[in-house]
Amino acid sequence: MPEMPQIYSTEELIQILSRERHACMNGQRLNLAAMPSGINPLLDRFVNSDGIQRFTAYRDFRTAIHQYQIEHQVSGIVWSSMTIKGKTCTCPKIHEHLISLPSDLAILRAEKIKIVQFWQNLTTELDLYLSMNSGKLYQLIAQEDIDRILHRSEWAVLSQQGKDETLELILQLGWGKPEEAVYRRGFPESGSEYIHAVQPGYVPIG
Repeated sequence: MPEMPQIYSTEELIQILSRERHACMNGQRLNLAAMPSGINPLLDRFVNSDGIQRFTAYRDFRTAIHQYQIEHQVSGIVWSSMTIKGKTCTCPKIHEHLISLPSDLAILRAEKIKIVQFWQNLTTELDLYLSMNSGKLYQLIAQEDIDRILHRSEWAVLSQQGKDETLELILQLGWGKPEEAVYRRGFPESGSEYIHAVQPGYVPIG
């Protein structure tokens, strides 16, 4: 019986992408055969004929990884835990260099309520701002407006920046594919809104 080929995990694909990204940044061209971990031959057919020896752009390599994800059903989700004021929430999101599978979207939808409730419990006494014009402007937003965004959104991603008085709890509410919601690349089929919660008297730092 022939040996089954290895299927790379989400974490391994992220590591492979990181190595190629650094090679591109350093002006190098990655030779896949020379990679310490090696590349699965199943991946080779997703790149053009001379791409096995050399890639002229990181984007081309990332596209090959995305096609590999689809064929082998490798999730694009990464999980992280956030602890604020003694409360912890473990949240999924699509890694910034991977794509979402239909099964990933189902997980994100299932986790939405938990993430939103965690954010709401921490922000009852904070000022809420809607990010506008790609984060160049911020506008105070009322709860009823947030409720409307919540109603039409399919998934939520939670992040934070700053600390103490400048702490911001950022809730991204989106629809469609998260990787296409960034910078509104896939609008209107995919998109998202960002709501920043800050201490009273402060404004988002962007």
